[in-house]
Amino acid sequence: MTSASSRLADRRRARLMVLRVLVLALLGTLVARLWYLQVRTGQTFRDAAAANDVRTVITPAVRGDILDDLGRPLVDNKSALTLSVDRNALLGTKDHGASTLARLASVLGTTPQAISAEIRPCTAQVSKPCWNGSLLQPVPIARNVSVQQALDVSEQHELYPGVTAGPDTVRRFPAPYSLNAAHILGYLSPVTEKELTAAEAKGEVMQRSDLVGRAGLEETYDSYLRGQAGQTQVSVDIVGHAQSTQASTPPVNGDHLVTSIDARIQAVAERELNNAVKRARSQISPIDGKPYAADSAATVVMDARTGRVVAMASTPTYDPNVWTGGISQSDYAALTSASAGTPLLSRAYQGQFAPGSTFKAVTTAAMLQDGFGTGTYDCSPNFSIGGQSFHNMEGESYGPISLKKAIEVSCDTVFYGVAYQMWQRDGGLHPIAHPLEPIATMAHAFGLGSKTGIDLPGEAAGEIQTRAEKQSLWNNMHGIWCKRAKDGYPELMGSDPTRAQYLQAIAKENCADGYEYQPGDAVISAIGQGGDLVTPLQLARVYAAVANGGTLYQPQIGRALIAPDGKVVKDMAPIVTRKLPLSGSTLAFLADALHGTSLEGTAGPAFAGWPENVIPTYAKTGTAEVYGKQTTSCFVGYAGTDTGPRYVVAMMVSQGGTGVGTSGPSVAAILAAIYGVDMGHPNPNSTLPTALPVVRPDGLLPALPPATSLPTPPPPSPSPTTNQ
Repeated sequence: MTSASSRLADRRRARLMVLRVLVLALLGTLVARLWYLQVRTGQTFRDAAAANDVRTVITPAVRGDILDDLGRPLVDNKSALTLSVDRNALLGTKDHGASTLARLASVLGTTPQAISAEIRPCTAQVSKPCWNGSLLQPVPIARNVSVQQALDVSEQHELYPGVTAGPDTVRRFPAPYSLNAAHILGYLSPVTEKELTAAEAKGEVMQRSDLVGRAGLEETYDSYLRGQAGQTQVSVDIVGHAQSTQASTPPVNGDHLVTSIDARIQAVAERELNNAVKRARSQISPIDGKPYAADSAATVVMDARTGRVVAMASTPTYDPNVWTGGISQSDYAALTSASAGTPLLSRAYQGQFAPGSTFKAVTTAAMLQDGFGTGTYDCSPNFSIGGQSFHNMEGESYGPISLKKAIEVSCDTVFYGVAYQMWQRDGGLHPIAHPLEPIATMAHAFGLGSKTGIDLPGEAAGEIQTRAEKQSLWNNMHGIWCKRAKDGYPELMGSDPTRAQYLQAIAKENCADGYEYQPGDAVISAIGQGGDLVTPLQLARVYAAVANGGTLYQPQIGRALIAPDGKVVKDMAPIVTRKLPLSGSTLAFLADALHGTSLEGTAGPAFAGWPENVIPTYAKTGTAEVYGKQTTSCFVGYAGTDTGPRYVVAMMVSQGGTGVGTSGPSVAAILAAIYGVDMGHPNPNSTLPTALPVVRPDGLLPALPPATSLPTPPPPSPSPTTNQ
């Protein structure tokens, strides 16, 4: 009995000992943890606690204006009404804001879920839409609302607790002279998650409600135009209520961008481009007996002595105001719709056209630098090689003529013959190790086949076909061509069997020997067709280099950046890309031939009545044939004296007919507006400003006369001094 009691007592003592050890172990762990938290990492937690007591409130900066060369706003800001939601006040209601969101959604034509998503705080687990700003700030949920929507909220505050209607700024397009310029100016849209992350990495302040440039000048100069947001550090209590301001940094408004765009000439260019399209559609194409479709077109006006763009127009276009306050899905779909002509695409620097005979300035430069003379050439109606016959337009034949005359009358067969000789010298179908390809080489020297570097995003490079380019294309497309050669184009057989059969025949040829640079490729390229494609901007740049004596400039629209207080932040000087590999005699010959084309050649009708003795003109026409389509209208002209400013205008109209018939009159009208000819006061020094506009220290722009509508020019009348 005693022994049993003793064993029981021993077991109890053992259990008690284990319990004591466990208690001591737990106490030791707790002490160690407390030491770690309070001593080892105490400062970290104290810093975090202090940070939790401070919130950052962001004050957005006012975005800078985009101005024309006189200082007229092309884009500025206007006061608008914005609805914002105070999330803390909303959640403080009995139903946590459910009824308020339902009423607000009804006013705005949206859903409560959509609004709720916009005002929820962003976290690692919450995807956008969400709010990444301070919870002390009201969250903007609808910009540029109507007065009635703002009144519905303001006058019934008890129904909309935490919802306020207040002033805000949104982008405005003043449109002096009723211009459009949508493709130049660009638009704004909300910042993306990627941009927020990048801004955070750079130490920049951005919120999800911020808008950034997405196209045009708004995108290129976004960092200057946006300015710097202000920050206010606010201390808060345990429930997040503001107590006091710790520090404050005011916002720095964005810089103004002065452009080389002249509002008046931009409006004239847009008007004349539309006139060219109407002119084309009023004519019947001999190819299919239908009116010309004129489905897209563009024009570029460039200062030849600086490379600055004075005007740039493209059609189809769109209303830039469609982006203000946020674009709807249906509107965006219309802007990107191929059936609507993809209005979002600027044909001026993103569209690619066959240049036709306007390319002959490049071919002529290559000829003269390659040893061909300016003497006599045979302008026969046809040129035949390898079983193919290439002809002059309408079968024209001038017999033996000079090279100057060949340019003036745009004799294709002269250039066919020269291009064929160059092709043979390079080895023909069995090329030498390093073929010279003089025409393609000269085209590249003029900047064709590569981007110009203009300060606009999304520029197209164009194409200049060479032996190497054709081989590379064949390497990439061989499999596709061979498959098409076998299977054909069943998707086209029902709607356009003729085109389907033609494309299949081409696919068979390309499958077999599409890598070969045929003689036909060479001769057709000499007149700007076949594999050659250029943008209107590139074409204007080519002729600007001829007009200024051989300097190839990088086109620019940005002229200067001016701070809100009027100080010049950055003056953008002209940028020289290169000097052309042309002799003085070659440049002089080109100028003489282009002048002759304007006076007596194919461009003559466009300049009837022009005061040539005061302001000489130079021009080249082009009518490019494109398989399956109507001809592309091309026309380039420039004007000015040897010592005065010279401006180049290039216009291209897809499926628009002839160069002189469609584009010529419009190019002449744009030049007439630049030099005052349209108002009967020709000025060889032009009518465009050369100095920067002055922004006053108080931020006010220069006072300018109203630019509501373009003056109506008098009807043209023949000039006795014009040599035709």
